[in-house]
Amino acid sequence: MLVKHILSIASIISALAGTATSARVSRQDALGLRRRTAHEKRNGLVLHKRSTWDAPDGVISPKVFIVSMFEPEMEPWIEPFGLYAQNITVPGLSPLFPNVHCDAAGEICQYTTGESEINAASSTTALLHSPYFNLTSTFFLIAGIAGANPHIATTGSVTFAKFAVQVALEYEFVTRELPSNYSTGYIPLGADAPDQYPGHIYGSEVFELDDNLRQRAMYLANLTTLADTATTQKYRALYDYAPANQPPAVVGCDVVTSDAYWSGELLAESFGNYTSLISNGSAVYCSTAQEDNATLEAMVRAAATGLMDFSRIIVMRTVSDFDRPPKGEAAFTNLLFASQGGFTPAIDNILIAGGMIVKDMLMYWDDTYAPGIKPGNYIGDIFGTLGGIPDFGPGP
Repeated sequence: MLVKHILSIASIISALAGTATSARVSRQDALGLRRRTAHEKRNGLVLHKRSTWDAPDGVISPKVFIVSMFEPEMEPWIEPFGLYAQNITVPGLSPLFPNVHCDAAGEICQYTTGESEINAASSTTALLHSPYFNLTSTFFLIAGIAGANPHIATTGSVTFAKFAVQVALEYEFVTRELPSNYSTGYIPLGADAPDQYPGHIYGSEVFELDDNLRQRAMYLANLTTLADTATTQKYRALYDYAPANQPPAVVGCDVVTSDAYWSGELLAESFGNYTSLISNGSAVYCSTAQEDNATLEAMVRAAATGLMDFSRIIVMRTVSDFDRPPKGEAAFTNLLFASQGGFTPAIDNILIAGGMIVKDMLMYWDDTYAPGIKPGNYIGDIFGTLGGIPDFGPGP
C-alpha cells in the first residue's frame, strides 16, 4: 500500500485546509515582484526582514528541500511551514534569492533558483556543494508552475514527471528559409532532418526519475481538492476537447525544458515529436518549463559524488497556461494577451498538493522515507552516470 494509515492521511488533509495560500498574483504582478526585488538589492535594502546567518552554528540535514523558481512559487510555503525560522545566506545562490529558508527543526527547507536554465543550474550547484547542509538523505520537491499541452492536462492541474526533456537543444532555422518539405525549423543536433535521432549528445537531454516515488506523490495529491476559478473555467470552455475543457486534475506526464517561451500548434507539435524521439517513445510532452533539466543536471552530478540521492526527487509542475490557443485564437494572442486565468489556481495548488506530500514525508519519515523509496526503473541521465543502462537514448 502507498500509505499505511488512511485515517492519518485524512488528518493531513484537514491540516492543509487551513494552510492553502490564497495568493492572487497576475503575470504583471509577478514581473513587478521581480523588479521590486532587484531594486531592493541594488539599493542595499533588506530582502527579508528576519535574522540572516552568515554561517549556521551546525550542519542542517533537512528531510525535504522545496525548490522554487521565483517569488510567487516561494511565498505560499513560508508561513504555513514556518520557514523564516532559519534564514541561511548561501554563497552562489541567485543575487535575488540569496537565502535558504528552513523551519526551526531544520526538517523542511526551501530555496529559490531564479528563473531560466543558467540560474537553476548555478543556484542548485551552489546549494548542493554548500557546507551548511547534509543532503544525503534529503528529498527534493521541485514545485513550480508551467505551461501545458491541452491534449494532456488543463489549467490548475498538478503534473508529476517521470522524464524531463530539454527540447530546445537543437538546431534552429526560420521555417521559410528551409525546403518546403520541412514542417519545423528545429532539427536535432548532428542530424539533417527533424525525425532523425541526434548525432550529438550533450548529456542533459533526458533525465528519468524514481517512478515509485512519483506514484506515491500522485496518490497523495489525489487526496486533495484542487483550487479553481471562474476565469479559468471560462477560458477552458473555449477548447472543444478534453482534458483542456475539464476541471483541474492530478496528471502523470512529463516536463520539457527550454529558456524560450513558445505558443502555437506548430512549435508544440515539433517539441512533442522531439520529446518522443529523444526518449525513444517513453516521455509524454505535457508541461513546459524553463529550469528542470538544468536543476536535474546539477543534481545528477552531485549524486555521482555522494552529495545527494537522485532517487529522492519529485518534479511537480502546476499548470498556469496552455501552450497553444483554442480554435479561432492566434498563438500570439494566446501567449501575450489572453486572460487564461490559470496563474492563481496554479500557485494555490503548489501548496495544496505539495503540502500534502511534505506532511506525509514528516509523518512517515522513519518507516518509509528515511530508508528511501526504492526505484523500480532506471534513474539518471542519458549517459548512465549513476549506473545502470538508460531505457532511452542512442544505446551502447
